[in-house]
Amino acid sequence: MPRPFCSWSLPRALAGVLAAWALGAAAAPHVPASDAQVVERVPARAADARVRDLQALRAQWRANPRDASLAVRLARRYVDEAAAAGDPRYVGYAQAALAPWWTEAAPPVAIRVQRAVLRQYGHQFAEALVDLDAAVAVEPGNAEAWSWLAAIHLVRADYTAAARACAGLAPLTTPLLAAGCRAAVDSLSGRAALAEQALSAALKAAVDAGPEERLWALTRLAEIAERRGDYAAAERAFREALGLGVADVYLQAAFADFLLDRGRPAEVLTLLMEGARADVLLLRLALAAKAAADPRATDWTRDLAARFDAARARGDRTHEKEEARFALALQGDAKRALALAGSNYAVQREAADARILLEAALAAREPDAAAPVREWLQANHVESVILQALAAKLASAR
Repeated sequence: MPRPFCSWSLPRALAGVLAAWALGAAAAPHVPASDAQVVERVPARAADARVRDLQALRAQWRANPRDASLAVRLARRYVDEAAAAGDPRYVGYAQAALAPWWTEAAPPVAIRVQRAVLRQYGHQFAEALVDLDAAVAVEPGNAEAWSWLAAIHLVRADYTAAARACAGLAPLTTPLLAAGCRAAVDSLSGRAALAEQALSAALKAAVDAGPEERLWALTRLAEIAERRGDYAAAERAFREALGLGVADVYLQAAFADFLLDRGRPAEVLTLLMEGARADVLLLRLALAAKAAADPRATDWTRDLAARFDAARARGDRTHEKEEARFALALQGDAKRALALAGSNYAVQREAADARILLEAALAAREPDAAAPVREWLQANHVESVILQALAAKLASAR
């Protein structure tokens, strides 16, 4: 799920994949039947200013549910919470806030942008792009819309369109976020070293950038360095981002994957000690526990199976990348993992989506199933040590 590039539209975790820049394993949003429906009671400390602010905003919206400005502000806050906590129910709450305009062909621009954000959570990328293109046609200075356009085009591996969106965003946002947007494109289209250098320089120059903006840029920098095989630089960037103290599920999941690849599962268990609520983090906990021969692996694997079964029963297919990893690494079912990974790759084509398809094809001994990834790697000159090594193994297995 995409992660946008302008500070006010990014999930709180990142000030906001790329699609995968939000929560690839988030379940399809549940929309309450009415505002009176109690979905869950979450204890909140009176001293928690963030919770109090959200409650106050929700009260204002309840009194004026057709106030578009209030509805947009509330929807944004809910999306922020979804990214920070990894809880997709907040996406459903956001959709409920936009309910009066949800089916309108041409709602107000601000509503249209937020509707696009929620649509991409359900992997309705084509519909989201229609809304966003309409928004920038009416308001060329809408940074939030350009931000999400860039993110969604990146998820779909349309790097030309993503570059255009970054260009549209650049004069409307900070130099750091503009540099990060361009670096995201360059890093996946044959210019990874240049992208890493440019983003590093932008981070050094952005002395006044806030913690959420820095976290976003540092996470991008870590991922670029990791793909290039510079693991020391990647770890430095990951740890600096974590040190900012901003809650972010995507960052935690990305660093957990980094540690798992380095054979350090015990560190993952420590990192994610309180992260079992989010599916994406529970998956990493289960993978780490299995690698560390931790007895909790059994319970976590059982919990994940139940969560994926429940999502499937709802007709939710937004979790296929994570379920493919689950099927391959925790259930040993390469054929099922390959089917899930292939279905997922048809919708979103980021590096992580490519990786699980390569791994599943290799495990299932069906190298031709990963042909779309090999074509993507070649056509875009993607510089990834891990992906190129997997592609080479598949080529030798043919």
